Amino acid sequence: MASQTAQAQQTIKVPSPAGGRKRRGVNREGLEAGKRSTRTILWILLAASLILYGFPFLYLLLTSFKTPIDTIAVPPTVLPREWTLLNYVNALGRSGVLASFINSTQTAVISTALSLILAVPAAYGITRYKTRSGRVFIMAALVTRMVPPVAIGIPLASMMASVGLSDTPIALSIAHTTISLPLSIWLMSSFFEAVPQDLEEAATVDGCSRLGALWRVVIPVVSGGIAVTAIFAFLASWNEFLFALLMTAVRSQTTPVVIANFQTQFGLDWGSMTALAAVYSIPVIILTLLLQRKIVAGMTLGAVKG
Repeated sequence: MASQTAQAQQTIKVPSPAGGRKRRGVNREGLEAGKRSTRTILWILLAASLILYGFPFLYLLLTSFKTPIDTIAVPPTVLPREWTLLNYVNALGRSGVLASFINSTQTAVISTALSLILAVPAAYGITRYKTRSGRVFIMAALVTRMVPPVAIGIPLASMMASVGLSDTPIALSIAHTTISLPLSIWLMSSFFEAVPQDLEEAATVDGCSRLGALWRVVIPVVSGGIAVTAIFAFLASWNEFLFALLMTAVRSQTTPVVIANFQTQFGLDWGSMTALAAVYSIPVIILTLLLQRKIVAGMTLGAVKG
């Protein structure tokens, strides 16, 4: 019996520490190679997305510096054969362009303010009280977002004309609010859900009312989310075309409608259109850069829910 036990012990091979270290080194190298390949794939996807979304704007910008012959050349060229600023001079020198910029700014600012004023308390009530009617309301807001704007454009134009608001920035702002408000409510609801209710309870213990806790505690915490919502609401109004076409005539025409009216006896004036479109993009780019930190904070707010 003792001899059998000795033989069994001799047949058992104990792995050497060097072999274990070698295998761990191979596994570590495999993991590093996998991370490098994943990182490479992500960079390729990022570059493809950047080209996909950035090339149209780059082409628009380059077209704004082309001569009238180059803008209608077949086949089209990406780079201008001859660089010129004539398109910018013609576009900005037309009558009504400056007024359209003012109208677009007024309409977008009023629409953004209305969307935030209505969306913040609505989203706060939905997320904090969690009633069945609140869930029905937010689902109804999503359904209204799915309705095509053309289905409500003509009724809205008729309603605004009946109350004497036809061809005014106020009427157009209200129409744009119907587009941005459902999305604003959904965005703000997700941001409010990321804020722990313990913060409000601590504020109420210190003597704040619920409204005071909302204003002094919750609103500063979700300021990044408010910035994100404001950007989306502003863009929804700034770039909107259909309601502006249906509800404005002369006094309150916005820049997208003015751009669409750039025509010559030979057809569309692509050079002036692209030049004005490039200038029209500058305020949005500046606004996004100014609110960049707030936007990043708002996008990462849900990741630190606790």
